[in-house]
Amino acid sequence: MFILHCPHCAEAREEEEFSNAGEAFIVRPATPDSASDAEWGDYVFMRKNSKGWHWEQWLHAAGCRKVVVVKRHTATHEIAGCWTLAEGKRLYLQEEA
Repeated sequence: MFILHCPHCAEAREEEEFSNAGEAFIVRPATPDSASDAEWGDYVFMRKNSKGWHWEQWLHAAGCRKVVVVKRHTATHEIAGCWTLAEGKRLYLQEEA
């Protein structure tokens, strides 16, 4: 078990209050109307499963019901931070640049 900080509620809560919604910042097909079944299949089902730092979306299901972006180490479960979706996206893009 680990503790997540909800930036919306400004509270640190146990992970049981949250629901993991999976990998964060997955890029949708650029042209959704003309995307092939294979492109949609990749978008919906294919995820990274790397060992190390990973950006995830969590839903504060037992609290404010808002999405929280968490940077978590998949092997140690260490939490680097929790942000709103907008803050997390900004940090993610800075990291990718």
